Amino acid sequence: MNNGERDGWVVVHGAATGFAQEISVGVHRLRSDEPTVAGGTNTGPTPYDLLLAGLGSCTSMTVAMYARRKEWPLEAVTIRLRHSKVHAEDCTDCETKEGMLDRIEREIVLSGSLSEDQASRLLEIANRCPVHRTLTSEIKIDSRLA
Repeated sequence: MNNGERDGWVVVHGAATGFAQEISVGVHRLRSDEPTVAGGTNTGPTPYDLLLAGLGSCTSMTVAMYARRKEWPLEAVTIRLRHSKVHAEDCTDCETKEGMLDRIEREIVLSGSLSEDQASRLLEIANRCPVHRTLTSEIKIDSRLA
């Protein structure tokens, strides 16, 4: 059994000479890197791109699952996301007022003959996807040398 096959573990490996990373998630293989302008080789999405992909995937799955359960006429879901850093003082609806904050913009496109009430409810459900909840809650990361 290699490290990528351990239950529940995502394994990331990279040479110390650059930014490119090989990612194993069970039987799946991915790459991550930085763009050439940041010193990388642009062989894969950036770590923030992967974070946004996780949030977008979870959002789409959660919204579609809810619509299926309700038997609503949702045909497709498209999620567009963008990450940026903003000055805390420029964020009117943020508690923190000093330094820089991470900001994620998420646009949700719902295709199908949904009523306004159904679309509004699906937006509420989008904010309840598990990854969204994780990103907006307190997170504790335990790191150790193996």
